[in-house]
Amino acid sequence: MHDVVLTLLGLSGLLLVTSCLPPLAERFNIPLTVLLALAGSVLGALALWSSGMEANKPGIAFLHALSQLGFSSEAFLYIFLPTLLFETALSIDVRRLVDDLAPILLLAVVAVLVSTAVVGGAIAMTSSYSLVACMLLGAIVSTTDPIAVVGIFRDLGAPRRLSVLVEGESLLNDAAAIALFTLLLAMLTGGHEPDLLAGVGDFVVKFLGGVLLGWTAAWATVWLFGWLRDISLAEITLTIALAYALFILAEQFADVSGVVAVVTGGIAVAVYGRTRLSPDNWDTLLASWRQLGFWANSLIFLIASTLVPRTLMAMHTGELWLLLVLAAAALFARALVLWGLLPILSWIGLAQRISHGFLLVILWGGLRGAVTLALAFGVADHAGVPDEVKRFVALLATGFVLVTLFVNAPSLRWLIRLLGLDRLSPADQAMRDQAIRLSHASVREHVATAAEDNRIDPEAAAAVLTRYESRIAAITESRKRVAALSENERAYIGLLTLANREEELYLQRFRDRVVSREIVDGLLAEAGRLIDAVKGGAVAGYQKAALQALGFSRAFRLAVALHQHFTWSTPLARGLADRFEHLLIVRLAVDELKSFIRGRLAAALGDDIGQSLEAILEDRRDGVARALEAMRLQYPDYAKTLDARYLARAAQQREGDEYRALLAERVIGPEVYSALDSDLAQRRALVNRPLRLDLGISREVLVAKMPLFAPLTPDQRGQVARLLRPRLALPDERILERGGRGDAMFFISSGAVEVEIETGPAVRLGTGDFFGEVALLTHRPRNAGVRALGYCWLLTLQARDFQRFIAAHDGLAQHISRVAQERPGVAG
Repeated sequence: MHDVVLTLLGLSGLLLVTSCLPPLAERFNIPLTVLLALAGSVLGALALWSSGMEANKPGIAFLHALSQLGFSSEAFLYIFLPTLLFETALSIDVRRLVDDLAPILLLAVVAVLVSTAVVGGAIAMTSSYSLVACMLLGAIVSTTDPIAVVGIFRDLGAPRRLSVLVEGESLLNDAAAIALFTLLLAMLTGGHEPDLLAGVGDFVVKFLGGVLLGWTAAWATVWLFGWLRDISLAEITLTIALAYALFILAEQFADVSGVVAVVTGGIAVAVYGRTRLSPDNWDTLLASWRQLGFWANSLIFLIASTLVPRTLMAMHTGELWLLLVLAAAALFARALVLWGLLPILSWIGLAQRISHGFLLVILWGGLRGAVTLALAFGVADHAGVPDEVKRFVALLATGFVLVTLFVNAPSLRWLIRLLGLDRLSPADQAMRDQAIRLSHASVREHVATAAEDNRIDPEAAAAVLTRYESRIAAITESRKRVAALSENERAYIGLLTLANREEELYLQRFRDRVVSREIVDGLLAEAGRLIDAVKGGAVAGYQKAALQALGFSRAFRLAVALHQHFTWSTPLARGLADRFEHLLIVRLAVDELKSFIRGRLAAALGDDIGQSLEAILEDRRDGVARALEAMRLQYPDYAKTLDARYLARAAQQREGDEYRALLAERVIGPEVYSALDSDLAQRRALVNRPLRLDLGISREVLVAKMPLFAPLTPDQRGQVARLLRPRLALPDERILERGGRGDAMFFISSGAVEVEIETGPAVRLGTGDFFGEVALLTHRPRNAGVRALGYCWLLTLQARDFQRFIAAHDGLAQHISRVAQERPGVAG
């Protein structure tokens, strides 16, 4: 049979086995990776048994195909590793990863170095193999496989933080282990003694280089998403190309870590790509990568495991003893990091404290898997490695993988239950009970109505209703549990729920296409800061973060500076337009959150906490409304246009929903739906065209609005306009400080300011007024401070132009002085 046909037969048979194993894993409550390793080992044993048979039947031909697949270690790494890494990086919770970045880096980098040294030293002292060979084995067994562990966590309902720690560790420790593996393999085959300092330096360079390459390539990919015009198939293909191209470019051309490059690229796409793709396309992308990840993980486990029987057949008693030493040393090295180094990070404030229960689970849950097997068989394939070292590494690495899969993995469930990590905290348990009570009450009403409307037998309806009523009765104590929580605990739960709900509201509006990609990025970032603030400071943290969100970002202030100093107004116009839309969406979201409190949270947490949360949101809404109203007063026409566009987007989304409903109900056919959808897409493109905010900063127009310059001829006003420079003052901005040097005077073209006088009450000036002239006329420090009450367009006249200004216009200096005298102490 032709080699290509045999290979296809082998792969298709393995995919068939793979498709059958997940339901078996669920049925018998066995981690899927354990079942994959067991199935692969059985297939490997059958392949050995059938080696002398003639391939005249499909089953025998399949077993022969398995033994002839011929995947090298390089093929394992280059074919499967980019997919596994990119898929995990796309799906990980980046915000939680950042929360625990310090312990994850410690587990992923320092733990690999410690494990390599401890395991290598222990094996070297108890065997006749060289230190380099023993450390090579230590690097190989330092890679962890999170798939089985995270699956167990999910099944048992273990805390999410455990999964993030284990996933984050596995994402990055492969990079450290493979970098060390490459260095030590070169030393072993080249005859050099290990140089730990050079190895650490090489790892740092390759790690940082991989981060830079991965981030840069991911940014380019995210930019290309916009050019692909929401074509899902093209977007998925682009990310697949990114994963493999990154790995190959990093390893073969840039001489940096391909693992780190792929992981960094995946994380960057997860962070920035989510709002660059349409919501449906993003969900399709994730689903496609989950499928690819499932195939890659299953195939690499099955293929690698088929080689296990022939490797273990030659193991003797002495190697069994070394396997025990290896298992003990690896466990000791991991415990040394968890209880020796992690507490130091917590003590100096670089990481949140991790409980001893979590640490025990992380210790015992350090399973090894596909990458360890691939690296071990890579040594066995290497022509430059002595035969005795090949056998030594392959046997011990394979044996250790089997120990972690068949000893650690099955007992991990028992350990989690023993430590009580599968149980909810009192606060979460109280919330769960309240959720059951609220949802079941609604379900009970729905069932009763459905039974009556559909004329269902009353006894059948009563049987169903009884189940819900008995469950509601069983948790009547839930209100007591909630009441037992302190007020601060309930407020913390409520605010955290509100912040997460706010994030979901923004994502939903993005899915409904009523918010643009550019705006939703800022909204999600703001919601993320609220979540972090609640975790760090509860009520005070939330209020502080909400207040800071109303301020002006650094990018916006940079745009203002560019306008003031270089008269470049495009970034300022874009910044004002974005802030307008941002504030509008936040205000709408806060209104929805208030309804959410009354409809859900108050019933779950208590009316007193509901009222407190509403008061907090009301303060926030007032601040947002004031900021939005200040912009509306300055740009009323743009505000009306923005409101109209929001409503048009909402109407078009509802129109699209109606068309899809008509198609689903077979009222219209696919041809009619396609025509309607095409027309809607064209109208949607018109509505989504960028709105231009006219700043209205033409100097001639602003000068013409000033009563002071009304007597001037058009030519004279043109001369004045050339001397004046427009400036936008932001709400509460300090325009002048008392005691400052008089280097300019200001004319108010629109808006209002407040002049703070030392000897009297503050004075407000509005459109047509001016200030700052006294310091120029008297050559003294300013005697008043001035701040903007809202958005103000000012015309600035520099001191060097002031003399020319008043000299060129007879009587203007006297007029300015007369007005200043009528406002004693105001001028500044």
